[in-house]
Amino acid sequence: MTSKKDIRDFFFRGLMFESEASSFQSAGIEIGADSQYTEKELLAEALSPFGLTRRNNALEMARVYAILNCFENELRTFIRETLEEKKGLDWWDQLPSRIKSHAEGRQESALKDSWLEGEKSDLLGFVDFGMLAKIIIEEWELFNNLIPSQHWLKQRMEELERARNFIAHNRMLLPSEFQRIYMYVSDWNRVIGL
Repeated sequence: MTSKKDIRDFFFRGLMFESEASSFQSAGIEIGADSQYTEKELLAEALSPFGLTRRNNALEMARVYAILNCFENELRTFIRETLEEKKGLDWWDQLPSRIKSHAEGRQESALKDSWLEGEKSDLLGFVDFGMLAKIIIEEWELFNNLIPSQHWLKQRMEELERARNFIAHNRMLLPSEFQRIYMYVSDWNRVIGL
């Protein structure tokens, strides 16, 4: 029979190993399973039923999706943090009613009708991508020292929104379109200081 002390010692040794293993891994020493190799193998297995061209296109689209996902979520954080800092915690209540009611309606539908259990509490997450630029423009006096001009913002956001919607419907982009997305996101990161 195993005693409580034996169980505690077993778990403690496991925690100690995990703590030490992470310091070795951060120093570049491989310990345990190679998670990158495992992820690559799982992805290769999942994609194996499809043709080579389709797989390669999907992987390229996955990269641009990842960039847009990071960009959009950083943009939401940038807006939230700027408005919280300058307007206080009740910044949401001060947004234009058309943006608020749109987001609140989408949140209500998600809470009521969806089997999906992802993030549903962040109202800014229910604001359409195109409306994010409208929030910045509505509150321009809070953002004008951070963003070169409203024209600069509108141009990039409109083009990124078109590309985002294209990608969301699983359409393949041309190489020049990939480059434009990378350039716009890079411009944004440079200007905002990411």
